[in-house]
Amino acid sequence: RLAREHLVTVQPRQGYRVNPISLADARDLLRFRLALEPACVAEAIENASDETLKALNKFRRFSGNHEDFIAYNRAFHSALAQASGNRRMAAALCDLIGQADRLVRVSVANVKGHNPAQLVAEHVALIEAMQKRDGRTAARIIKAHIMQTEKRVLPALKRNAVIVEAGDA
Repeated sequence: RLAREHLVTVQPRQGYRVNPISLADARDLLRFRLALEPACVAEAIENASDETLKALNKFRRFSGNHEDFIAYNRAFHSALAQASGNRRMAAALCDLIGQADRLVRVSVANVKGHNPAQLVAEHVALIEAMQKRDGRTAARIIKAHIMQTEKRVLPALKRNAVIVEAGDA
């Protein structure tokens, strides 16, 4: 599975090599999320029960270190995917979110003074819009959230020495 997702390369009789994260791959992943995650949020607003949307309240607060934040962030975005009720979209989005963990890790490690409070505030605003079933506001928030992720992650990747552009590897 890791080889299929281009996270590792199988080297016969030698083992595995972790592939560097290319800027092109990171951009592709984030753009795919930009297409898919707002659709999941819209499905959740339209179809999820009030209880399902209320369960998102557990993501209103965060405390912990960088690794804890990565787990919290993955759990939040996976919960959004699952709330959609669309199994295929949720599975695709959860797969993307798992792949994006490496991007989040690079971003968190390389952004000076990284403070998750802003990201948690964006999550809270999205939760509130979803619980009000305000599709327009929720769409604006999730799209802006993913675009901000791209603005944080891509510069951090450019500064990371192990990054190569697609085709250079």
